[in-house]
Amino acid sequence: MNNCIMKRILLLITLLTSFTVFAQKECEYTVMETEEGKQLKSTKEYLLYEKTFAGTSQFLFFSLTNSEGVPILNFQQLSKSKDFPKMYCLDKASRIYLQLMNGKIITLIYALDEQCSGLIYDETEKNNIRILTGSFLFTKGSFEELEQSPITFMRVKYASETVDYPIRKEIENSSNGQKYNPESFFIDYLKCIK
Repeated sequence: MNNCIMKRILLLITLLTSFTVFAQKECEYTVMETEEGKQLKSTKEYLLYEKTFAGTSQFLFFSLTNSEGVPILNFQQLSKSKDFPKMYCLDKASRIYLQLMNGKIITLIYALDEQCSGLIYDETEKNNIRILTGSFLFTKGSFEELEQSPITFMRVKYASETVDYPIRKEIENSSNGQKYNPESFFIDYLKCIK
């Protein structure tokens, strides 16, 4: 009888271990060349927020980079509309605040000079598109917290205003139908830049 129970426990442990290995996300990278001739590896852009209303769409993407031992969150906001989408800017006072499921709030600090979203015109779809990119630094202890708890809410302090973004468990991108799990982005991908 004990031998049978031990076999079942061993089988259960094996199945759980296999499930954990297969459930982990793969690290996919894009490689960029710097002016100094070094290569920077970043995780692929990941959709964290999508909103489409009255012909205007807004998307927020994150990716992660390790720059000589410094972990960096790459932020990209993309807005498109037949009209002119609102312009956003980032400056030295800009922050990203992430509320975690465990109730803690993590602050990320903007790392570059002032930058505003650029405007381009998509001739094919007749849309005006604004793109804002920025890099944010993790604060002490935030890395460990983000690895353990999903995010439920995000607040971005832009140069002239603060905007709140609810984070969903799952998003199906309206453009390509791909599914994303924004709330577990850091749990799934911080390991890629360690």
